[in-house]
Amino acid sequence: MQYDVTHAKVVGEEPELVHVAEARLSLDAKARRRRMQRRQAKRRLTRVGAIAAAVFVGAIALTPEHKPATRPATMSADSPGQPTSVRLSSAKGGILSATLLTPSALWNPAGNVLTRKAKAPATLPFGIDPREIERGESLTRWHRIYLFSTQYRVKPDLARRIYDASITAGLEPELGFRLVRVESVFKTDAISPAGAVGLTQLMLGTAREFQKGVTREELLDPDVNLRIGFKYLRSLIREYKDLRLALLVYNRGPVAVKNAISLGLDPTNGYENVIMRGYRGKGVLE
Repeated sequence: MQYDVTHAKVVGEEPELVHVAEARLSLDAKARRRRMQRRQAKRRLTRVGAIAAAVFVGAIALTPEHKPATRPATMSADSPGQPTSVRLSSAKGGILSATLLTPSALWNPAGNVLTRKAKAPATLPFGIDPREIERGESLTRWHRIYLFSTQYRVKPDLARRIYDASITAGLEPELGFRLVRVESVFKTDAISPAGAVGLTQLMLGTAREFQKGVTREELLDPDVNLRIGFKYLRSLIREYKDLRLALLVYNRGPVAVKNAISLGLDPTNGYENVIMRGYRGKGVLE
């Protein structure tokens, strides 16, 4: 049995030995391929490390202490840990200015950063713009509105109205959505047999306690109805100091609930349980 170098195969008269030899040659080729791949990986890692070192050395060389200039650079800092202002004078008489962050400014404790943020949000470290914070809050608001819209299967515009009215009244939005779902099933033109109107099912007399002169037609406006209804519920929570009792008064009226309590009866009718099922919030915003 011999190995034909020209045709890269084993030649001989014994087929079994030929197969064994070819298998060995295949294993050797795989081993050589793996060794070559490892060597290539090491060379790539070495090249990346060299590039990183070059970038680091170049960055050090370009600092004001090492940057060539015909006149010395002037540096000023208001206090330790604050960004340093640098002014460089070129050979042609031009003046270059830059602001550098010193190591102490980059590694200030978290407490100092928070204090600086609270005092002067316009000069936050690393150039954070207050407008970016506002945009982030707006995105968070719309994200929550979209979640409520999906959860309760209502249009985004109505979800936005309920969400904003809840926040304005000081109610948790989750409670606001639960109340509207039970009262009107999110129908803006809902009118009960007793005469309650709109999304939060307000009686005209109750609504006029919070907005004098309001009409039944105005209560069909979603914004007006939500504003007065949520304000009414918030006042009940503040008065009774109990969310379940406040919901009962909202549904049955204060007279009916007080009469039941005075007679030693349980004023509950299951309304508060329907709204509170699975709810873990406090009802009001801090």
